[in-house]
Amino acid sequence: MNARTQVFELSVEGRQIEEVVESIFHTLLLHRTIGKFHFKQESSYSIGTVGIVDVDCDFIDFTYVRTASDELDRKLKGHVSLFRDTLRSQDGPGSGQISLEFFQKKKTRWLFSPECIPWEVWTIKLDILTLSNESERQLLREKLGEVLAEKLMYVAEAMNRHEYVPKMPNQSELDLVFDTTIADVQPYLYRISHQTTTPPPSAQIYISDSPIVKKKCKCNQETPVLKFAYQGGFPKIEEVNVIICWCDM
Repeated sequence: MNARTQVFELSVEGRQIEEVVESIFHTLLLHRTIGKFHFKQESSYSIGTVGIVDVDCDFIDFTYVRTASDELDRKLKGHVSLFRDTLRSQDGPGSGQISLEFFQKKKTRWLFSPECIPWEVWTIKLDILTLSNESERQLLREKLGEVLAEKLMYVAEAMNRHEYVPKMPNQSELDLVFDTTIADVQPYLYRISHQTTTPPPSAQIYISDSPIVKKKCKCNQETPVLKFAYQGGFPKIEEVNVIICWCDM
């Protein structure tokens, strides 16, 4: 079975990493979580309710909804905090991605562990920005709120499609489909993974206001000249004003 995959790409400040990831992943988990099962017989059960709470972001003009389960929230925050700390501890602006994968387990022969089969994967790719003044930060804060609203609307539309999700299991197979370790809710089985990248540590960036296109450095090599500009409200590197060199200039 091929897992459905979706990728979101965003540019953020370091302090916005957690709120961006949590707003998207909490929305996904809200749609992929049900109340606790209460079995009467093997295939006869009732399902509890899932409470919700509003979350106001501190560094983005945005409010989202998550499940009211503090235990599920703590689990998610643990993964996201590790991703944030890894990303922010690196030299240079860096980038990274974090994925939320939903899977089900398939029983194998008794000597082997169940096979984990992913059926849906959502990935967030982040480029980390360093902004120089409060005006740029406010612009990004507002723009990210608009972008997140679009992303969560897309999530809602995707969840309303008639696509594969594991069928409701009997009591004996419940933990092959759902995470039964949380006391108050029952999300589909999921796992979170991440990876990060940084520019080579020897790279140096120099700001220039001159209109030149190429410049020679100590290594006697012509280097492309770039500029920092805005496109669609987001800071972006373009080929004009920032000189990137791989030696001391």
